[in-house]
Amino acid sequence: MPETFFHSPLESLHVELGAKLVAFGGWLMPVQYTSIMDEHAAVRTSSGVFDISHMGQVLIQGSGAEKYLNHLLTNDCASLADGQGQYSLMLNENAGVIDDLIVYRESAACFFLVINASMIAEDVAWMMSQRSAFADVEVINQSDIYAGLAVQGPDAAAVFAAVFPDAVLPPRNGIERITRNGQDLVICRTGYTGEDGWEFFCAAGNGATWLKAILAAGAKPCGLGARDSLRLEMCYPLNGNDLSPTRSPLEAGLGFFVALQKTDFIGAAVLRKQKENGLTSRLVALVSTEKGPPPRAHYPVETKDGSVIGELSSGILSPSLLKGIAMAYLPIDYAKVGTELNVDVRGRKFPFMVVKKPFYKPQRKLS
Repeated sequence: MPETFFHSPLESLHVELGAKLVAFGGWLMPVQYTSIMDEHAAVRTSSGVFDISHMGQVLIQGSGAEKYLNHLLTNDCASLADGQGQYSLMLNENAGVIDDLIVYRESAACFFLVINASMIAEDVAWMMSQRSAFADVEVINQSDIYAGLAVQGPDAAAVFAAVFPDAVLPPRNGIERITRNGQDLVICRTGYTGEDGWEFFCAAGNGATWLKAILAAGAKPCGLGARDSLRLEMCYPLNGNDLSPTRSPLEAGLGFFVALQKTDFIGAAVLRKQKENGLTSRLVALVSTEKGPPPRAHYPVETKDGSVIGELSSGILSPSLLKGIAMAYLPIDYAKVGTELNVDVRGRKFPFMVVKKPFYKPQRKLS
């Protein structure tokens, strides 16, 4: 029996543009149009546009919305002004990561969440299960009504100005709702590449029209392959690879997004204990020190004497650095910058070194 996939409302346009479609998180999505190297370079030097219609959107409404989210998430929603967003994580009782997400405050009683594609059903179920103790809170799953696009790169602001000449791009991590041609649109100033950019959500049926307008403004169509190489160069974690229900955000190096000073949230007690006792493992960045094949997730990481101490959670040949780069959870004794290790690639050992994150720093400062 053939596997059933969710389909982007932009799929027919992707096919028209020559995209190669692959399965990702239960969706059939474009992995590339020309080549990963070409699309990666476009985002680093000019602009590219990604279909993010597979991402989920959830609205949290009601007078108790802020308190509810501060119970549910690691970051502090009380620090947000209207129109601001932040990266945060949703944990289980053992402080393992259920999902990482962006939460935007539109008002004291309305928050807009963007969640990961493969986690939509699980996230919403968890959110609903935690709602009973909070009066006047609605969890509204809007994932089916939106098409989503992410425009990324140094020229992303210029693309926005061409598509919306009478609109103002929100500040970094900001959100703005605008109306054009009778359509309600959501603009968010964020991304997953390290470059400047914005994410855009519109009614699913109108997505192809807006994608054509963005392409006409100069953005290059990009697929999931370039999205993965861009985010890994920045050491941005991918849920399901670098984040999991058995690893905490402190182990993942995301303590900056954990507000341990606020009233207890789910998993806080475990995180406080981890911080008090010290971590036993940490997600580190590894770079190849000799020419070799691209590193991939699940390849074993070994000490120089051949002891297996972990496995890669993500790995690629970096298009910007032209070296193998990867991340892995390693025992704390091997997590120090400068530690030399081997990665086992189908029985052959290749030398890697622990380095400081990120692998790549964008050439332009984000506004």
